Amino acid sequence: MSYPIETHALTKRFGSTAALTGIDWRLTAGTAVGLVGRNGSGKTTLLRTAAGLLVPSGGTCVTLGKPAEKLGEEELGRIGYVDQDAGLLEWLTVEQHIRYVAAFHPRWDEALERTLRGDLELDAKQRVGTLSKGTRQRLAVLLAVCHRPELLLLDEPVTALDPIVRESVLRMLVERVIEDGATIVISSHVLHDIEKVVDHVLCLEAGRVAADSSIDELKETFAEWIVTSSGAELPATFAESFVLSREGNGRHARLAVRAGEQDLARFREHYGVEVERRSLDLERIFPLLTEGGRS
Repeated sequence: MSYPIETHALTKRFGSTAALTGIDWRLTAGTAVGLVGRNGSGKTTLLRTAAGLLVPSGGTCVTLGKPAEKLGEEELGRIGYVDQDAGLLEWLTVEQHIRYVAAFHPRWDEALERTLRGDLELDAKQRVGTLSKGTRQRLAVLLAVCHRPELLLLDEPVTALDPIVRESVLRMLVERVIEDGATIVISSHVLHDIEKVVDHVLCLEAGRVAADSSIDELKETFAEWIVTSSGAELPATFAESFVLSREGNGRHARLAVRAGEQDLARFREHYGVEVERRSLDLERIFPLLTEGGRS
């Protein structure tokens, strides 16, 4: 089976600093993956390496069946990439920039371009160098998707957008997955929004994989328990390794846990308590992956 991106023991160093260390990862075709992690965790380095912009220091990164550092015109034409800095040609107008990029792509979809120009509210006559950060992001997204790539690599594409435009961009990305069967990797700090788009999460911490799971698996694994005791006081700390944090008092406690149904049943029986299980969204799960998660 081939994968749009496959890495083995991927390492990237900048001088004495390791940005990625031993990354083993397979990206399944047709999925939308949220790439999450704290600042400096290696997200941008991973995307740039997969796009062929950085050469691995060790291990391998294969993109669309070819070593990423050797991607040619054919493979690059199947990739859409948005850099977090939205590197664009400052001296061109929006119209000129679109036409410049479109000239490199025989499959450029002009109907999609017209739709996105309207949805993203782009002024064709405005010079790129005068655009706000949010408008630059909108232009970069348009340039990345209008040739209908099979692989979209998006590094913080919606951070500077207002909520209404952000919703429009994310809805469009969902449409790309559905209509084109595209594979998307989207890095973002706006976890609440990307949770609506992605079905899988790759979490990096200090250049290593902290989690590689579906959204559903994460929500089954991590939860909040509201614990109520009508008898003996609850302990100040719980010895169970699946309890990641505790708030509350001797009668009521709010626990963040990494636990299954069997753990819940044993916990109830052991302490003689009532427990209400509540699901967590990605924004609540994220710090448990990067700070409080235990193996």
